[in-house]
Amino acid sequence: MSSQQPNSIEDVFDSSLNLEETHYNKGYSEGYSSGLASGRDEGREVGLKTGFEVGEELGFYRGCIDVWNAAIKVQPNCFSSRVLKSIKQMDELLQNYPVSEPENESATDIVDSLRLKFRAICATLNVKLEYTGYPRSSNVENSGF
Repeated sequence: MSSQQPNSIEDVFDSSLNLEETHYNKGYSEGYSSGLASGRDEGREVGLKTGFEVGEELGFYRGCIDVWNAAIKVQPNCFSSRVLKSIKQMDELLQNYPVSEPENESATDIVDSLRLKFRAICATLNVKLEYTGYPRSSNVENSGF
């Protein structure tokens, strides 16, 4: 019986050591799963917000192009050939934007090119059109709401 006693004491210490490792592994596993879930949710929110902002900016440029094209239909000579070419290039950039492929690396380049073309057209026409997006919290007081 005395030979079993040391074994049971060793078993108690082994189970204590294993208990700490078991709790560590369980805590790590739960933390990892929780981190994945919260990271996925946060990523979805950021993606939706960014996608909405880009879509809104692209819509602004589409509206400007549509207005300029309507003016061209009414009076074909209202813009210089340089402006007409820039409007056409902006229209092509918008049509080539990879809407269904948000991870496409060319999307950023297209938006940058659209911004440059837009500023060039506005400068040539001597108009002050500007895409500012949603009003920031500091601008809400001045918005009249």
